[in-house]
Amino acid sequence: MLSLHQLRCFLATYEHGSLTAAAAELGYAQPSVSEQIRALEKSLGVQLFRRVGRGVVPTTVADELRPHAERTLAAAEEARRAVTSAKALQTGTIRFGMFGAARLYAGAGLVADVLARYPGVRVELIGQNSNEVQEDLRRGRLEAAMIAVPAATSEGMTVTPVAKDELVYISADPERLTSPVTPQRFAQAQLVMPETTWRAVDSTRIVLRQMLHETGRNPTTRIEVEDIETAVELVGMGLADSVIPKGAALQLLPRLAPSAGYVSLRPRQYDTLAVVHRSGATLSPAARLMIELATRRIRQIAEPYTPR
Repeated sequence: MLSLHQLRCFLATYEHGSLTAAAAELGYAQPSVSEQIRALEKSLGVQLFRRVGRGVVPTTVADELRPHAERTLAAAEEARRAVTSAKALQTGTIRFGMFGAARLYAGAGLVADVLARYPGVRVELIGQNSNEVQEDLRRGRLEAAMIAVPAATSEGMTVTPVAKDELVYISADPERLTSPVTPQRFAQAQLVMPETTWRAVDSTRIVLRQMLHETGRNPTTRIEVEDIETAVELVGMGLADSVIPKGAALQLLPRLAPSAGYVSLRPRQYDTLAVVHRSGATLSPAARLMIELATRRIRQIAEPYTPR
């Protein structure tokens, strides 16, 4: 008989490629994790890992088991939350995923909205990047989130677009802001871009790559940084230009780069902000509350989403 404990040990080992690292993450002794893996392999009648040096490598059977194990643990966590949801809205912790720049849009205001209704709760807003948040949703670490998505679909997830935020070109050179920036002009720009850790999957960069597809080029960066504030400061210093959401530009340019301005792209490009949760999930009252309040806050800054 499979157990949740075995599946947790399996996923941790799969993720880290090491029994020792898995044990450290779970807070168990390494022999205990090894025993759980052996018991799982015996129950299934298969080998899940091969030892290679000091680590382990998953077999093809482990690759097949992984998504089922993730869904099973997510379902178990959902059941636990359903039982405790009524109490959680009074004294528990409300966790909600948000895209990385949410602090510029709704972070403090959203927390204030929650505490105004339920002053006894503890609030956690999770996320440095939308892709990271979506991975937490997939793993069952979060129940729901509002993130930036390049498309309104995602495998295993229900994606409900609620707003769109225009991407604008920012520069400290007034001559570069006299007219909308075309793909040809953009392809020649010297850029500083944030979210360097997630550059391959960042929604803004995906939209820009699609925009430049007709030119046969990818956006080229002169400077890579992690946070959007640093990118805006560098633009203000005249070291590079950038493309950021308009909502962020309105918040940051007056404070960090008062000599800089912004202009639209041609054609206009948008980040889509969407509520995302696992497909088929029954959302708790806490999750529904956060979705309601976050949607209201975001639509005060970004344009409401209207399907084409």
